[in-house]
Amino acid sequence: MSEVRAQYEAYPYPERNPEDERKRLVTGSPSHVLEIDHFIYGGARDWSRPLRVLVAGGGTGDALIQVAQQMADAGRAAEITYLDLSTAARRVAEARAQVRGLKGIRFVTGSLMEAADLGEFDYIDCCGVLHHLPDPAAGFRALLAALAPGGGMGFMVYAPYGRSGVYPLQEAFGQLLKGQPPEARLKAARKLVAGLPEGHPFRCNPNLGDHKDSDAGFYDLLLHSQDRAFDVPALVAMLEQTGWALAGLAMPALYDLGRITEPPGHLGPVERMALAEKLTGTIKTHVGYAVRGAEARGPAKGGKPALVPHLKGVRATELARAVAQGQRPVLRMGGVEARPDLPRGAAPLIAAVDGRRNLAEIGRQAGIDAIALASLWAPVERQLGNHGLLHYSTILRRG
Repeated sequence: MSEVRAQYEAYPYPERNPEDERKRLVTGSPSHVLEIDHFIYGGARDWSRPLRVLVAGGGTGDALIQVAQQMADAGRAAEITYLDLSTAARRVAEARAQVRGLKGIRFVTGSLMEAADLGEFDYIDCCGVLHHLPDPAAGFRALLAALAPGGGMGFMVYAPYGRSGVYPLQEAFGQLLKGQPPEARLKAARKLVAGLPEGHPFRCNPNLGDHKDSDAGFYDLLLHSQDRAFDVPALVAMLEQTGWALAGLAMPALYDLGRITEPPGHLGPVERMALAEKLTGTIKTHVGYAVRGAEARGPAKGGKPALVPHLKGVRATELARAVAQGQRPVLRMGGVEARPDLPRGAAPLIAAVDGRRNLAEIGRQAGIDAIALASLWAPVERQLGNHGLLHYSTILRRG
């Protein structure tokens, strides 16, 4: 791991300026607190208990800051441990937390292979790390050993098709620039990339942008010494063989073969997702949630009156108004566009979503009985949930 450590000491990733914390919060998947509850706890976690979090391979702190700030904003207790090999990345993460005044974070410099030595955790974030290990399976197992019963993990690993052109360049640069210090490798590689012919697969790939954003982004994309991608079958197989089970992918629509073509009846769920990945061709990362294999379960589903819905990335009042008028508004999430076709009768239900009322209360406010509520809410959950726009969580509910 010495070469990997040297990379992140020279170019902490992602490149972040701690002073930016005064004007924005970086949010996303995995590890948005609504997603944690939705995918790991069925939308019904007992938030009176502190959430014990391990950010494994925390880099410059995006996941750390997101979880810590969202928990603080919700008035919920969290015990968060940050773990990373790079002292340079740790300094950035610490500075970001200090700017925000976030407390109670334990910072550890080390390998995720020793995660179990740090305690037992209800939630583990491991974003963009496992695909950089010499033995990813050992990494998955090491994190499972640190997982508390009933807990889960949010992960991001690279996918192959949306990263077309990356791996031949990584291999070429690895051979050509071997033994050079990071700064010299970066300078030489930038010159070579600038001279790539027009038809080179890397130049033709519009899905990639890290190399344009910063030196750290360029290095991580094209000069990493240890990098592999997982297609859907390989990811599911890796989870299963290391004791995990896939709880759900953050953006199910990306893997929905039915959005592309009529799925043949003989295909299983993983085969359908695999075909959707190939036919889409633009997925560059898989973002999702996993639980212990012996505790396999999926995300929260409607039908339970106590579930509390949240809309993410869309205003309830605006969406409700459009639905009431019979419109199909364009909604965008994670680069995917949706035009939900929802019944007009669902408009008052959508308008009542505030992150605090549960489904039963929403139905009563709208004057809709339980049977009608189930019928009207089902397409809302299906269409918005498929695009990562609807989650269930009790994090804001009190009493």
